[in-house]
Amino acid sequence: MFGKVIGKRLIFSAFILLAVSLLVFGATLLLPGDAARAILGQQATPERIAALNEQLGLNDPAWLRYLHWLGGLFVGDFGTSSASGGPVSELLGDRLAASFILMALAAIISVPLGIGLGVYQALHRGKRRDQTMTGISLVLASMPEFVIGIGLVALFATSVFQILPAVTLAPPGEPVWNRPEQLILPTLTLVLVVTPYIVRMMRATMIEVLDSGFVEMARLKGVPEKRVIMRHAVPHALGPVAQVVAIQLAWLAGGVVVVEFLFRYPGLGQALIDAVTYRDVQVVQAISMLVAAVYVAVNLAADVVGILTNPKLRSAA
Repeated sequence: MFGKVIGKRLIFSAFILLAVSLLVFGATLLLPGDAARAILGQQATPERIAALNEQLGLNDPAWLRYLHWLGGLFVGDFGTSSASGGPVSELLGDRLAASFILMALAAIISVPLGIGLGVYQALHRGKRRDQTMTGISLVLASMPEFVIGIGLVALFATSVFQILPAVTLAPPGEPVWNRPEQLILPTLTLVLVVTPYIVRMMRATMIEVLDSGFVEMARLKGVPEKRVIMRHAVPHALGPVAQVVAIQLAWLAGGVVVVEFLFRYPGLGQALIDAVTYRDVQVVQAISMLVAAVYVAVNLAADVVGILTNPKLRSAA
C-alpha cells in the first residue's frame, strides 16, 4: 500500500510539472519585445532578424515549438541559448552545481539546527531563554533575505570586522568551492532566513506532543526522560514539521536568486537575471523548470517523511 500511495504522488507530481511547463512556455511567449532584435542589438536589420528567427525556429507555430521543447526536456535537452549560441545544458552546468552547493550547505545547516533549537525551546517553554529565542526568531522571520544579507555584509565584510569577502571573488571558470570563504556569507544568509520558520514550527509541534497522553504514559512507566524525548516525542513531532521544512527548502530554489544577485554569486539566480535581461527565452524556461522540479521533489520527499513518521498514516498507507 505504501508503494501505491507513492505511485499516486509521483503521477500527480508529473501532472504538476506538465502544467508548469505550459505556464512557463506561455509566459515566455508574452514577454515584450522581439527576441531576435534583442540578440542582434544595433546590428538588427530586417534581413538579419528574419534569418535569426528562422534559425531559432521562431517562425513555427507556438504549439509546435512547445512540443519540440517538451520533448527535449525528457532527454535532458533544454535547447540552444539564443544569446550565446551554445547548448543551455552546458551553459547552466557549472551554475547549477554552484547553486546546488549553496542550497545544500544551507539545508544541511538549517534543518538540524532548526529542529534542535525547536526541541530545546519546547523543553524550556515559558522560561526567559525560550522567550528570548522566540523574539529573535520572530525578528529574523520578518526580515527579507536581502536585508539580512546586507546586514551580514556590513558586519563581516565592510565596516566592523572585515574578515569575509562581500562578493564572490572566483574568476569565471573556477569552481566556487575552491575558495570556501566566499560561500560563508551567502550560506549564512539563507540559513538565517530558513531556520526561524523551522524552529517555530518544531517548538509548537513538540509542545503539543509533550502534552499528549502517550508521552505522559511513558513517563509514568518510568521511561528515562532522554528516551521519552528522542524515541517518542521527537519522531511524532517531525511529521508536521516535514511540511514546513519542505516549504523552506523549496523556497531556497527561488530565494537563492536574490541572494546570488546580492553576493554576485555565479549560480542559477545570476543566470536567470542575465537571461531575462538579454531575453534568452530558452535559459529562462530551463531555469524555471529546474526550480519547479525542485519544488515538486522536495514536497514529494516531505510527503514520504510525513507518512513514515506518523503511525496512523503509515498503517493507512
